[in-house]
Amino acid sequence: MRYRFTPIYLLIAAMLGAAPVAQAQSELRKANKHYENYEFALALDQYKAAIAKRQPDAQTTQRIADAYRLTRRTSEAEVWYAKVVALPGRDPMSLYHYAEALRSNGKYDEAKAQYMLWADEMPQMEERAQQLMQACDKSMKWMTQLPVAEVTRLQSINTANFADFSPMSYGNGIIFTSDRGLRGDSKTDIYGWTGRPYLQLYTADKDMNGNWGAPVALQDVQTSQYHNATASAAEDGGMLYFTRTQMVKKRETGDIDPTSWVKDKEEVKEYVNRLEIYSAKRQGSNLSNIQPFAFNKVEEYSVGHPALSPDGKLLYFVSDMPGGKGETDIYFVERQANGSWSEPKNAGHVINTSGRESFPYVDKNGKLFFASDGHIGMGGLDIFSAEGNHAAWTTVKNLGHPINSPQNDYGIMYDKAGETGLLSSNRDAADGTEDIFSFTMLQKPVVLAITTLERKQNEKKRNIQVPLPQVSITVSQQNLNDSVMVMSDEGGKYFMDGRMGNTYSFLGSKDGYLKQSVQAKVPDTAPDTVHVALLFDRNEVNKAIVLENIYYDLDKWDIRPDAAKELDKLVTVLETNPKIKIEMSAHTDSRESVNYNQQLSERRAQAAVDYLVSKGIDRNRLTAKGYGKTRLRNGCTDGVQCSEEEHQLNRRTEFKIK
Repeated sequence: MRYRFTPIYLLIAAMLGAAPVAQAQSELRKANKHYENYEFALALDQYKAAIAKRQPDAQTTQRIADAYRLTRRTSEAEVWYAKVVALPGRDPMSLYHYAEALRSNGKYDEAKAQYMLWADEMPQMEERAQQLMQACDKSMKWMTQLPVAEVTRLQSINTANFADFSPMSYGNGIIFTSDRGLRGDSKTDIYGWTGRPYLQLYTADKDMNGNWGAPVALQDVQTSQYHNATASAAEDGGMLYFTRTQMVKKRETGDIDPTSWVKDKEEVKEYVNRLEIYSAKRQGSNLSNIQPFAFNKVEEYSVGHPALSPDGKLLYFVSDMPGGKGETDIYFVERQANGSWSEPKNAGHVINTSGRESFPYVDKNGKLFFASDGHIGMGGLDIFSAEGNHAAWTTVKNLGHPINSPQNDYGIMYDKAGETGLLSSNRDAADGTEDIFSFTMLQKPVVLAITTLERKQNEKKRNIQVPLPQVSITVSQQNLNDSVMVMSDEGGKYFMDGRMGNTYSFLGSKDGYLKQSVQAKVPDTAPDTVHVALLFDRNEVNKAIVLENIYYDLDKWDIRPDAAKELDKLVTVLETNPKIKIEMSAHTDSRESVNYNQQLSERRAQAAVDYLVSKGIDRNRLTAKGYGKTRLRNGCTDGVQCSEEEHQLNRRTEFKIK
């Protein structure tokens, strides 16, 4: 009998090679168990160890990408979703998640390409993909415009490597949410989703100099086995409302992240977090009598993120209760005479979308602010404001950059309505944690659309305006010493950034033309684009220039208000060109006698000169001349039938440079 002999060194090599594989499989099993229990941060630690020893398969690659997404680590999510979308047979939704990661990282052009591929593979999502591509275009535009605010990380409140978010006014300071708590000896103190302690409430006060004191845990509601977060109190501070999570058995799909309301399609094998609202009565520095909100229904849906109006009469909150318009909607209840709350009402379709609306806030003027990923934004959650009230909202506005960023931005509050406040964001956070930022609103940006025009006469002797190219324009802002010089293009156009509430001066010059200046105050209610026109006349001696809209009452020569507006423009021309002297002339039509028309035209010309002098123009620069009906511009002489429009062409006021 013949035997095969295997050298012992080959057996040893095989055993040594099998050990890392076995260890990798063990780590992979642990990682998958964490993942299936929604312990994504813990799963990632195990996945990293497993893939260090062996190449990840398709399922592992997908789960790593998802875990990075669900822990808001968008840089890593982008890398891993790039691997996922290259896999054969992968879910088309991976294209969407890849696009979202790219958008959150500010890579808008690349995100648009992935949204297009997603729509190709899921045609039913074409409309949504188009909306998201439009959002990318708008975001790129917002980021090139002037900032709407100055935003600064609040160093004295935040903690490194922990989440701090959702500040609200409370007493002399704020109440906010953080997972900075001590980990303790037990692993149950760790929330597996984030790998950090459970969320709890903290307060911080300001001293007389405006400096923040050290945050203090709100011990009366603090626990170690579930989250307490997102609190709100009315101005009197008598009652505090806050969010608390509850563990619920065997929910197949659900809102399992109390801070971002993430939905997951996989089966939940044991428990799921649902949100409830609780209230606590404040007595001095203590809280007591903790009670559940009347409309909690933890067996079926979540209710959380309470936001009281300053007077305590309205309570806004967020829920995924049946009948909503999207993943989560904003609702409100009203305080009744007996102290109870009315039945919840949906805030309506203007506020709520098919996406997530959350983190409501009501300022001192009753204005509603909230976070959403359903309205057009820069990426993740953006902060929006709403005009209207209760369920009758009319418009929703994105607060713009840098209040919003490509990452998640939410949990805003104002300490001075419309001017200064705090917000939450995970911008620039490599580990996905949120920080609290302070902000000061600047005037909202607008586009100043400058047009340079030349006033000419056509063949019918009527004034027309045509583009005047290559005009040099000096632009200055009131109360600032700086100015900038720009040049209109071949179409007589130039576009520049401005701000609402500011006043700008424009001084235009071009060889052969009188200088022109215009001052424009941009109102706080201005649209996104403000148009400014500079109208130029040629600097030619003894050439008559007709002033439009200079009207007089019948047989009168008094300067009417509408005529005064036109003469004010001439005042500006004379001030801008201080060396010129002009003749002001008035003309009549052919009706009435020669003497009558002559006297009337002289009085009207003199009235125009007197008006200019009243506005500060030196009389020595002005000459009044009445021409009566001696210089008709058409054939409408005595005895000729003409229309009123033809007669009006002869009734005119002119000036010419002497």
